[in-house]
Amino acid sequence: MAAVCSLRIVCAARAPKVAAAASEAPPPPPLKAGATYKNLKAAVDAGLVQGCAPFGNGIDAFGFYNNIDQAEAQRFADVEITHGRVAMLAALGFLVGEEVEGSGFLFDAEVTGPAINHFQQVPTFFWVTLGVGVVLAEVSRINTAWQSPFDAERLFLLKDAHVPGDYGWDPLGFGKGKSTNDMKSIRMKELNNGRMAMIAIAAMVGQELNTGVNVLLGDAALNQGELANLEAKCAFAADEAACSKAFEAAMATL
Repeated sequence: MAAVCSLRIVCAARAPKVAAAASEAPPPPPLKAGATYKNLKAAVDAGLVQGCAPFGNGIDAFGFYNNIDQAEAQRFADVEITHGRVAMLAALGFLVGEEVEGSGFLFDAEVTGPAINHFQQVPTFFWVTLGVGVVLAEVSRINTAWQSPFDAERLFLLKDAHVPGDYGWDPLGFGKGKSTNDMKSIRMKELNNGRMAMIAIAAMVGQELNTGVNVLLGDAALNQGELANLEAKCAFAADEAACSKAFEAAMATL
C-alpha cells in the first residue's frame, strides 16, 4: 500500500527531526485549481507533499504526480494522511480487541475469535452509534476543508488554504506553541506512522484470512513450530476463542 494515494514508497515509522532554522520557513504558496505541478518533486518543493530520508523528494513510480493539477495533489495528500490515521486506529484496535475478546470487557463476552470476525458480532446499537459518529465526523471534515460544490469551479475541491490533515482538532494541545518547523516534523512523523500502519493492518488482515486464528497467537505458534497444529485444531472453529486459549495454555507448558 505504498502510500495508498500517491503510491510512494513507505519510509521508516520514525521521521528525522527537521533541522532548526535561524528563521521560520515561509508558508507554501497558495494552491490554484487548474495550475499544475510538473512532478512529485515540484509538489515537495512547494511544501504540499513531504518525503523522508532516503527519499527526500519522494517516489512516484507510477507517475501519478506528473503534470498533476495542484488541487488534485492537495486532495491526494489529504486522503493519504486520513487513511493513515484510520489505519493506526485499526491496527491498535485489531490487537487490543483480540486481547480482550471473549471477556466481559468486550460486549459481555459476545464477541470472540479473530478480529476479522469481530465487527459482524457486535450488537446493533454499536453499529448505529458508529454510523452516527462517522456521519458527524465526515460532516465536520467537509465543513472545515472542502469548498461548497455550489460555489467551487468544479466538484471535489478542497479550500485553497487547507493544509492536508489539518482539521483544527487538537484537544490535547500538542500543536500549541509549536513553530512552523516543529509542526512540519510532527506532521512527518504522523504521516510515516500512518504509512506503516496501512501496511501493518493489511498484513494482519491477510494473515488471519489465511490462517483463521488470532494474529498474535498465530505468531507465537509459528515461533514454536506449532502453527500447523493450531490451524488444524482451531481455524474457523465454532468456538475458535476457547480453542485458541486452550491451545495457548498447552503451548505454555512446553
